[in-house]
Amino acid sequence: MAQSLPATIPAGLFEGCADAIAEAARELSAMGWTPATSSNFSMRIDATHAAITVSGKHKGRLGRDDIMLIDLDGHAVGTDARPSAETALHTQVYRRWPEMNVVLHTHSRVQSVASRLFANDGAIQLQGWELQKAINGYHSHESMLEIPVFPNTQHMPELVARVDAWLDAGKPLHAYLIDGHGIYTWGRDMAETQRHLEALEFLLGCELDLKKLRAS
Repeated sequence: MAQSLPATIPAGLFEGCADAIAEAARELSAMGWTPATSSNFSMRIDATHAAITVSGKHKGRLGRDDIMLIDLDGHAVGTDARPSAETALHTQVYRRWPEMNVVLHTHSRVQSVASRLFANDGAIQLQGWELQKAINGYHSHESMLEIPVFPNTQHMPELVARVDAWLDAGKPLHAYLIDGHGIYTWGRDMAETQRHLEALEFLLGCELDLKKLRAS
């Protein structure tokens, strides 16, 4: 894939972000959280650009050529490659939170099952778990961490509007699930975002276990 960068973006900056995305993708793929060619990942490059995975690539085998540059309207910059179909959900995070620099979206079995199980409730309310404190801004297990579950659709503007409506209602948002799909979470850097993702995977798994135990 030929990637032509704007003069304002040093090649080393883009390549560093591409390498970081590819490394994280390999780790998440090894954990079984990105089956087939699912999932998508991005990093902010500057105030108006981000690097994102090219559509349809196996996330366990990404290289620099599998990462492309986009603007924050979701348009490809300097390449004919096609970004993830869910690019608008990434750029939404960067527009809403200038301090956020990484978005990770995965499709683990736990995330997918939880998204179906709690879809009718509209959200999963996590409370009483010590690991909630792994999420930035949460300092006590007594606090309520609410993860909304939005209906799935192939029409990205509809999903973007649902996320905007949640935020515009003044509700905190650190991650969300999409019914039958997977999870989106974000952070100020790759380490924080991976921490959020791993903590949420654990917490969702605990909630699923509790559901099974209470039903038995």
